[in-house]
Amino acid sequence: MRIVVTGTEGQVVRSLVERAARHSDIEIIALGRPGLDLAVPSTVGTAIAEAKPDIVVSAAAYTAVDQAEDEPDLAHAINALGAGAVARAAGDLGVPVIHLSTDYVFAGDGEAPYTETDATGPQGVYGRTKLEGEAAVIAANPRHIILRTAWVYSPFGKNFVKTMLRLAETRDQVSVVSDQWGNPTSAIDIADAIIETARRIDVEPSFTGYGIYHLAGTGNINWSGFARAIFASSRNNGGPFAEVADIASADYPTKAKRPFNSRLSTDKFFKVFGWRAPDWQVSTEATVSRLLAEAKGRDAS
Repeated sequence: MRIVVTGTEGQVVRSLVERAARHSDIEIIALGRPGLDLAVPSTVGTAIAEAKPDIVVSAAAYTAVDQAEDEPDLAHAINALGAGAVARAAGDLGVPVIHLSTDYVFAGDGEAPYTETDATGPQGVYGRTKLEGEAAVIAANPRHIILRTAWVYSPFGKNFVKTMLRLAETRDQVSVVSDQWGNPTSAIDIADAIIETARRIDVEPSFTGYGIYHLAGTGNINWSGFARAIFASSRNNGGPFAEVADIASADYPTKAKRPFNSRLSTDKFFKVFGWRAPDWQVSTEATVSRLLAEAKGRDAS
């Protein structure tokens, strides 16, 4: 099975390449700029067609949440028009598309986990353009799986786990917001879920479960609690750690409004695909342990 994925440096893409290497029957083709540039939709169809996919994973996106407030046109071009172009290219080839979306499509109010049928209400440019991207994917290719996820981290790129470990190297205390809640989600787990989804679609030509799903780590926590878990894991593995001071979102203003509630219910995905992500603490421990081991390896060399 040849899986063509958009992007080459993102957390999910790099995780997908790594996890797929464990499967001899899966080939990953990662496409990025300049050959495939989501901001230039005319490049998308040719690049994907030349890769001859069995399934397309639409992972690349404009993810600079605050910067998007200043660059709405570029965010729209990539997250909406670009996403639609990817889905259309897959549809033209008669293959399905798995598109990654976000918790930011919701308003972020309440305390209950959002389900796929709950009303959307993005509060900023990033969320709005990702929601527009979902609509574009749906319109362009009936064989679509849209996976909304949240609070993504991994051993790759920039993310909250790596930032906390870096700050702990020079600080005794770190201030972290405590009034925003969500599901910390490992990109490694997302990659495993994508592989499971692609296999199901590939072996079941009559698959009828296309649509929108939520895919996130099992269990939820606030940001400050997440930070404490990261530091506890690091300390137990001989790494840096710091005390965490709870602060309110109002004490840490950002250009784009963050959702207070990013909890996502993953029951629908489990019901259809029989797969659920590990508890967020388990995946966090695995990521922290790996990052510390890799750091020690670099120091030793």
